[in-house]
Amino acid sequence: MALTLAQAQPLSQSKLSNVVVDEFRKSALLDRLIFDDNATSNGGASFTYTYNRITQQPTAASRVLNADYDAQDTLTTQASARLGILGGRFQIDRALAANEHKVVDLIKFQLEQKAKATVAEFHNQFINGNSAQDPDLGEFDGLDQILIGAGTQVITAGNLDLNDSASITAKAPEFADFMRRARARLMRSPDLWLMNNDMYAVWQSIMDRLGINTATKAEYGYEVSQWGPSLVMPLGDAPGGTEPIIPTTDGKTSIYGVCLGLDGVHGVAPAGQLIKTYLPNFQYNSNPVQDGEVEMIAGIAVKALSSIVRVDNLLIA
Repeated sequence: MALTLAQAQPLSQSKLSNVVVDEFRKSALLDRLIFDDNATSNGGASFTYTYNRITQQPTAASRVLNADYDAQDTLTTQASARLGILGGRFQIDRALAANEHKVVDLIKFQLEQKAKATVAEFHNQFINGNSAQDPDLGEFDGLDQILIGAGTQVITAGNLDLNDSASITAKAPEFADFMRRARARLMRSPDLWLMNNDMYAVWQSIMDRLGINTATKAEYGYEVSQWGPSLVMPLGDAPGGTEPIIPTTDGKTSIYGVCLGLDGVHGVAPAGQLIKTYLPNFQYNSNPVQDGEVEMIAGIAVKALSSIVRVDNLLIA
């Protein structure tokens, strides 16, 4: 079975759980991502999802009468996606629960904030996750790990200078050329272009210089624009800090193009609810301090390398 957050929302446990799912759906990435909920537990050590990734596309040709086609197979490589367990915990004292008339609002506030942090962590692992880096972290592999060795899906922009207003004006057409080259590496127009906040500001200025109209998508809580058939999304910062998920290192940053779908990039999860909430229960539990939690068990699969591309070495600082 495959489902989106919108399809999973009716399965939520309560109104407060729906509030949490609403917070996740404010991310254009998570809202559009399809999840295959067939991951299984690997001997209790981790959740895994095994699949075949297309590494060479099939060919076709013509033939003459009384002759056969030359044999050529689509090449695939078996890949496994490990799922991460993402989320967080908050605590509320029963004295506050007994004397604060708006305690339900307080719980709602804590749930929303923890959901926002979990969304940021999913964004972070979507790009930077490395399941082999530290088993105790429980991360899933992100795009940077999957792109290692996939040189055809990485475009180097040669330190394209977009560092100031004059450079943006002069280099805007060249930037557009690189983005078209990136689009050409993909199986179709990407569902999302992903970048950091600073690059998003530069991208908006480039669109202004080129006279290209883009529309802001108001249905998402995070600022998202539409460029042709694709959404353009700044991924923001890693949770709990101000470090951008897509870094700017030595003044240079990257842009990612992603084709979402079961034939491209999709989410993976165990069967059942994608997002779970655990609420304090002051009526049936006398512990003075009780916990609330938000949790998501998920990872990503990349069924075809042609569903992802990265443009590197864009000089913006």
